[in-house]
Order: sequence, then structure tokens, then C-alpha cells
Amino acid sequence: MEKRQHQNIELIHSFFLAYNQKNMKALESILDPEINWFIPGEHPLSGLKKGVGGVLEYFKEMEYYQFQASAIVMGVDDGYVVDCHRNWTDFNGERFETMSCLLWRIEEGKIKEVFNFPSDQKSVNEFFLKNRRLL
Repeated sequence: MEKRQHQNIELIHSFFLAYNQKNMKALESILDPEINWFIPGEHPLSGLKKGVGGVLEYFKEMEYYQFQASAIVMGVDDGYVVDCHRNWTDFNGERFETMSCLLWRIEEGKIKEVFNFPSDQKSVNEFFLKNRRLL
């Protein structure tokens, strides 16, 4: 008999699957409408993303950079998930890879709040400043 994972871990796995597939409809279904997503740093994409619309707009911007994410380890309780994952892209023929830890607050089966902690904020800032998307 297969042991089922904690429902909050399953929710975060669903998030990564939808994110990697760039499935905005699936992402919208697992994000709380009033979500707050905190992106640290000093680059054009940093700052607080408010509401599902703000977070999805951020993800659409991130599509330009073709980032992928893969979970390394997760911890869970009934209100939070802590995940460490690697992020990578081969943007403009150049490999950029880093790790991040995220603290996810889960409420009523939805992702309510996310805090992002990159392993090397300086390199993340430099990547986004160097590869700034000009609209």
C-alpha cells in the first residue's frame, strides 16, 4: 500500500508541476486570491507581489527567463511547508543555476503567503540586472 504524503506537500508538488508546465490556470486554482509573494533583492522583479493577479503576472514575466525548478527537500506541518529547491535556466546560451528556500504558508488548502530566500542574492540580482527585459 502506497503511503500518501501530507496534503500540503502534495499542494507544493502540484505548484511545481504547474509552474514548470507554465499552466497559469492550474496555478490560479492553488493560489489564494489574496496571496502575498515576497521576492527579495535589488532587481526589476523584486518586491511584494499581491493577489493572485500580481503573482501570475510575475510568473508570466519569469517565463521570459525560462527558469525551471526542482525540489530538493521539504518539511511540512499543517500550516507551512519549507522547501529547498534548485532553479536553473540556460538563458541566452548561458547557464545560471542557484538554490532557494521558500517558506509557504498554507490556509484552507491554498497557498496564502510565500517568502523566498535565495542562496546567493547577489548573483540573483546580477542575473536579472544583466538580463533585464526591455519592454
